[in-house]
This record gives sequence, structure tokens and C-alpha cells, in this order.
Amino acid sequence: MKPTEKMAPKKRMATANEQFNKNITQRGKVAKSLKPSEDKYPVAPWLIGLFVFVVVGSAIFEIIRSARM
Repeated sequence: MKPTEKMAPKKRMATANEQFNKNITQRGKVAKSLKPSEDKYPVAPWLIGLFVFVVVGSAIFEIIRSARM
């Protein structure tokens, strides 16, 4: 939860104004968002590994099965 969510409206507005004023003095050095961004995968790496294991494993079994015929 953000610290500004539970503040009174005047205090929240004052905080927002302070952040805005800090951005004004930086001229072009302002980040597009004040929220920190994290690079995350849309899918967990272990899930991708499991998918590759199943696909490659089934392909190997299919090759072995077709070689015996």
C-alpha cells in the first residue's frame, strides 16, 4: 500500500505538488513514471522449462516410436 493512500486530501495534494515541483527543476531528466519499474517475465522461467521438457521429451519418444516401426 502506498503511503499517500491513507493521507488527508490536503497532505496528499501537498505531496503530489512537491513531487511535481521536483520534476520541474530537472528539465528533461524526469523519468516517464515515478513508480519503480521491474523487468519481469510474463511466465515463470521454471514453467517455460517444464514446457520445453515436455515438448522435447515427447518429440524424442515420437522419434523412437517411429524408428521402431
